[in-house]
Amino acid sequence: MSEIRILGVSGSLRAGSHNTALLRAARKHAPGGVSIEIYDGLRDIPPYDLDLDTPRTRPRVVRELRDRVTAADGLLIATPEYNYSIPGVLKNAIDWVSTDWTGTEGLPLLRKPVAVIGASPSDFGSVRAQLALRQVFVRTDSDVVVKPEVIVFRAHERFDEGGDLTDDTTVGLLRDLLDALTAKAA
Repeated sequence: MSEIRILGVSGSLRAGSHNTALLRAARKHAPGGVSIEIYDGLRDIPPYDLDLDTPRTRPRVVRELRDRVTAADGLLIATPEYNYSIPGVLKNAIDWVSTDWTGTEGLPLLRKPVAVIGASPSDFGSVRAQLALRQVFVRTDSDVVVKPEVIVFRAHERFDEGGDLTDDTTVGLLRDLLDALTAKAA
Protein backbone atom coordinates (compact mmCIF):
# COMPACT_ATOMS: atom_id res chain seq x y z
CA MET A 1 0.00 0.00 0.00
CA SER A 2 1.37 3.44 -0.86
CA GLU A 3 1.69 6.27 1.61
CA ILE A 4 -1.40 8.43 2.15
CA ARG A 5 -0.55 12.11 1.75
CA ILE A 6 -2.52 14.65 3.76
CA LEU A 7 -2.15 18.39 3.26
CA GLY A 8 -2.62 20.33 6.48
CA VAL A 9 -3.75 23.95 6.33
CA SER A 10 -3.87 26.25 9.34
CA GLY A 11 -6.30 29.16 9.12
CA SER A 12 -4.10 31.15 11.48
CA LEU A 13 -1.24 33.38 10.40
CA ARG A 14 -0.01 33.93 13.97
CA ALA A 15 3.55 32.75 14.67
CA GLY A 16 2.54 31.05 17.92
CA SER A 17 -0.71 29.66 16.54
CA HIS A 18 -2.39 26.86 18.49
CA ASN A 19 -3.96 25.71 15.21
CA THR A 20 -0.61 25.32 13.51
CA ALA A 21 0.63 23.54 16.64
CA LEU A 22 -2.41 21.25 16.37
CA LEU A 23 -1.36 20.36 12.81
CA ARG A 24 2.16 19.59 14.07
CA ALA A 25 0.58 17.33 16.70
CA ALA A 26 -1.45 15.62 13.97
CA ARG A 27 1.74 15.01 12.01
CA LYS A 28 3.38 13.56 15.13
CA HIS A 29 0.44 11.27 15.94
CA ALA A 30 -0.50 10.25 12.39
CA PRO A 31 -1.00 6.55 11.80
CA GLY A 32 1.70 4.58 10.04
CA GLY A 33 1.71 5.04 6.29
CA VAL A 34 0.31 8.57 6.55
CA SER A 35 2.32 11.73 5.98
CA ILE A 36 1.05 15.20 6.81
CA GLU A 37 2.59 18.15 5.01
CA ILE A 38 1.77 21.54 6.54
CA TYR A 39 1.05 24.29 4.01
CA ASP A 40 2.65 27.60 5.00
CA GLY A 41 1.74 29.92 2.12
CA LEU A 42 -1.66 31.17 3.26
CA ARG A 43 -0.32 34.66 3.93
CA ASP A 44 0.78 35.00 0.28
CA ILE A 45 -2.56 34.24 -1.37
CA PRO A 46 -4.12 37.40 -2.81
CA PRO A 47 -7.80 38.25 -2.34
CA TYR A 48 -10.04 36.19 -4.59
CA ASP A 49 -10.63 37.86 -7.96
CA LEU A 50 -12.94 36.21 -10.48
CA ASP A 51 -11.24 38.15 -13.28
CA LEU A 52 -8.01 36.27 -12.52
CA ASP A 53 -9.57 32.87 -11.82
CA THR A 54 -8.67 31.04 -15.02
CA PRO A 55 -5.89 28.51 -15.61
CA ARG A 56 -3.96 31.11 -17.61
CA THR A 57 -4.30 34.11 -15.28
CA ARG A 58 -4.28 32.69 -11.73
CA PRO A 59 -1.46 33.96 -9.52
CA ARG A 60 1.41 31.46 -9.25
CA VAL A 61 0.87 30.96 -5.50
CA VAL A 62 -2.77 30.03 -6.16
CA ARG A 63 -1.82 27.56 -8.91
CA GLU A 64 0.68 25.97 -6.53
CA LEU A 65 -1.93 25.61 -3.76
CA ARG A 66 -4.43 24.10 -6.21
CA ASP A 67 -1.78 21.63 -7.39
CA ARG A 68 -0.95 20.65 -3.81
CA VAL A 69 -4.63 20.13 -2.95
CA THR A 70 -5.12 18.06 -6.09
CA ALA A 71 -2.05 15.92 -5.34
CA ALA A 72 -3.04 15.30 -1.70
CA ASP A 73 -5.12 12.27 -0.80
CA GLY A 74 -6.91 14.35 1.83
CA LEU A 75 -6.98 17.68 3.63
CA LEU A 76 -6.73 18.48 7.32
CA ILE A 77 -7.91 22.01 8.07
CA ALA A 78 -7.18 23.61 11.45
CA THR A 79 -9.30 26.69 11.97
CA PRO A 80 -9.36 29.31 14.67
CA GLU A 81 -12.62 31.11 15.32
CA TYR A 82 -12.95 34.80 14.51
CA ASN A 83 -16.28 36.52 15.15
CA TYR A 84 -18.09 33.16 15.34
CA SER A 85 -16.75 32.05 11.95
CA ILE A 86 -13.67 31.10 9.93
CA PRO A 87 -10.83 33.52 9.26
CA GLY A 88 -11.09 35.44 6.00
CA VAL A 89 -7.67 34.22 4.82
CA LEU A 90 -8.82 30.60 5.07
CA LYS A 91 -12.12 31.24 3.28
CA ASN A 92 -10.22 33.17 0.60
CA ALA A 93 -7.89 30.21 -0.05
CA ILE A 94 -10.85 27.84 -0.27
CA ASP A 95 -12.55 30.18 -2.75
CA TRP A 96 -9.48 30.04 -5.01
CA VAL A 97 -9.26 26.24 -4.80
CA SER A 98 -12.96 25.48 -5.24
CA THR A 99 -13.54 26.73 -8.79
CA ASP A 100 -13.28 25.64 -12.40
CA TRP A 101 -15.05 28.30 -14.42
CA THR A 102 -13.59 27.04 -17.69
CA GLY A 103 -14.70 23.45 -17.14
CA THR A 104 -11.29 22.25 -18.28
CA GLU A 105 -9.24 21.50 -15.18
CA GLY A 106 -11.49 19.90 -12.59
CA LEU A 107 -12.44 20.86 -9.07
CA PRO A 108 -9.67 20.12 -6.56
CA LEU A 109 -12.09 19.86 -3.62
CA LEU A 110 -14.70 17.69 -5.35
CA ARG A 111 -15.07 14.49 -3.26
CA LYS A 112 -11.72 15.30 -1.60
CA PRO A 113 -11.60 13.74 1.90
CA VAL A 114 -11.44 16.60 4.43
CA ALA A 115 -11.22 16.71 8.20
CA VAL A 116 -11.73 19.87 10.25
CA ILE A 117 -10.09 20.58 13.60
CA GLY A 118 -9.57 23.76 15.56
CA ALA A 119 -8.21 25.34 18.69
CA SER A 120 -9.09 28.49 20.57
CA PRO A 121 -8.37 29.95 24.00
CA SER A 122 -12.12 30.43 24.56
CA ASP A 123 -14.38 28.06 26.49
CA PHE A 124 -16.14 27.05 23.25
CA GLY A 125 -13.06 26.35 21.15
CA SER A 126 -13.70 26.67 17.44
CA VAL A 127 -17.11 25.01 17.38
CA ARG A 128 -18.84 27.76 15.36
CA ALA A 129 -15.94 28.15 12.93
CA GLN A 130 -15.90 24.42 12.33
CA LEU A 131 -19.64 24.47 11.65
CA ALA A 132 -19.22 27.34 9.17
CA LEU A 133 -16.33 25.55 7.47
CA ARG A 134 -18.34 22.34 7.15
CA GLN A 135 -21.05 24.36 5.37
CA VAL A 136 -18.46 25.58 2.87
CA PHE A 137 -17.40 22.00 2.22
CA VAL A 138 -21.01 21.01 1.56
CA ARG A 139 -20.96 23.45 -1.37
CA THR A 140 -17.65 22.08 -2.70
CA ASP A 141 -19.02 18.52 -2.40
CA SER A 142 -16.01 17.45 -0.34
CA ASP A 143 -16.08 14.20 1.64
CA VAL A 144 -15.98 15.58 5.19
CA VAL A 145 -15.16 13.52 8.26
CA VAL A 146 -18.01 14.25 10.65
CA LYS A 147 -16.83 12.36 13.74
CA PRO A 148 -15.01 12.60 15.96
CA GLU A 149 -15.01 16.34 16.36
CA VAL A 150 -11.74 17.81 17.59
CA ILE A 151 -12.62 21.12 19.21
CA VAL A 152 -9.76 22.24 21.40
CA PHE A 153 -11.14 24.74 23.90
CA ARG A 154 -8.91 26.60 26.36
CA ALA A 155 -6.07 25.73 24.00
CA HIS A 156 -3.48 27.60 26.05
CA GLU A 157 -3.96 24.90 28.73
CA ARG A 158 -3.45 21.99 26.30
CA PHE A 159 -0.11 22.99 24.77
CA ASP A 160 3.18 23.54 26.53
CA GLU A 161 5.45 26.57 26.01
CA GLY A 162 7.17 24.82 23.09
CA GLY A 163 3.84 24.34 21.27
CA ASP A 164 3.57 20.61 21.96
CA LEU A 165 0.13 19.14 22.61
CA THR A 166 0.12 17.77 26.16
CA ASP A 167 -3.54 16.84 26.68
CA ASP A 168 -4.05 13.06 26.38
CA THR A 169 -7.78 13.34 25.63
CA THR A 170 -7.11 15.71 22.73
CA VAL A 171 -4.34 13.43 21.43
CA GLY A 172 -6.78 10.50 21.50
CA LEU A 173 -9.46 12.43 19.63
CA LEU A 174 -6.91 13.63 17.10
CA ARG A 175 -5.73 10.06 16.48
CA ASP A 176 -9.31 8.87 16.02
CA LEU A 177 -10.00 11.69 13.56
CA LEU A 178 -6.84 10.88 11.60
CA ASP A 179 -7.92 7.23 11.42
CA ALA A 180 -11.30 8.35 10.02
CA LEU A 181 -9.65 10.68 7.49
CA THR A 182 -7.19 7.97 6.48
CA ALA A 183 -10.07 5.53 5.88
CA LYS A 184 -11.74 8.03 3.53
CA ALA A 185 -8.46 8.84 1.75
CA ALA A 186 -7.37 5.21 1.23
